[in-house]
Amino acid sequence: MTLFLASVATLEDAAIALDGGVDIIEVAGPSDPERVRAFVGAVGHVRPVCAIVDDELSEPAASLAAAQAMADAGADYIKVAAASEASVRELAPIAAEHRLIAVMFADRDPDFGLLPVLRESGFAGATLDTARGSATRLLDAMDVTTLAEFVGACRAHGLSAGLAGGLEAPDIPRLLRLEPDVLGFHSALTRGTHTTVDPRAVRTIRGLIPRPTDLPDPPPPYGDEPDECDTVFVRDLVLPVSIGAYAGERAATQRVGFAVDVQLAPLRRPAHGLRDVLSYDIIIDGIRLLIAEGHVALIETLAERIAAMLLAYPRVVRVTVRLEKLDRGNGVAGTRIVRRRGG
Repeated sequence: MTLFLASVATLEDAAIALDGGVDIIEVAGPSDPERVRAFVGAVGHVRPVCAIVDDELSEPAASLAAAQAMADAGADYIKVAAASEASVRELAPIAAEHRLIAVMFADRDPDFGLLPVLRESGFAGATLDTARGSATRLLDAMDVTTLAEFVGACRAHGLSAGLAGGLEAPDIPRLLRLEPDVLGFHSALTRGTHTTVDPRAVRTIRGLIPRPTDLPDPPPPYGDEPDECDTVFVRDLVLPVSIGAYAGERAATQRVGFAVDVQLAPLRRPAHGLRDVLSYDIIIDGIRLLIAEGHVALIETLAERIAAMLLAYPRVVRVTVRLEKLDRGNGVAGTRIVRRRGG
């Protein structure tokens, strides 16, 4: 289950976010204890409250004192920058008693090697974010395969995994396939230009992140056996792939060209939002994640895996996958397969 965290600046914004069904309220920006105490008093009986320790505190002792102050103010989660092994271990006394979340900045060369140290020091989880004031979005700072590596490493060390940093609604379907524990939003809740939280933006994001308490989905707005299909496609995608049956082909990657056509059962009504579409970003992310799993001996095997990955989406009826090895030196060679649901 992925939780929806809303980072808000005021109690009024917190109330709007709560009405929209968020799971965690974060006090936006470095928090002073009195401000956190006010949030806890207002919303702590409804949803957990997360406080942030200033990431610019230079001394570990100062971070320790600030984290203790957030805990004393009643924060359920306390975010603190994981700058070094020494700073992490300095916070172990607080982590033993309270739920500390280490923040790593995707645009500041984060060290995933700190994750086992976080676990040893009693931290509850880690979040990948972008630095305060940065114009860089998370998915621009790191590709989806590195984000998957982070989530997997957190799981391996018994830590919850959070993702944040300029996230927008179209990012949600891409990131949900990584199964993070928390997705955090701030600017997307104000639609970029407003200073207060927009209830419509909260509802849009809430609708894209499933909850166990959600009512069952209504019948799909498309038929099972359509006579005609809609198509989403990817063309001219070229990626380095470790592929080939010869021993020498394991020594270096080869350029592979990808062309994928995905035929979808047509909607019975106009698309209302992101839940009604299969984004081409999902196709590209899925290919990248499959490549990241390691060497593939046969290009046919990779094509089958891509087709199977896409046919797992209920609306997909048929998939055509064309792969081409581009570095053979004696022409282009490859494979083309067509697979359909139930076929």
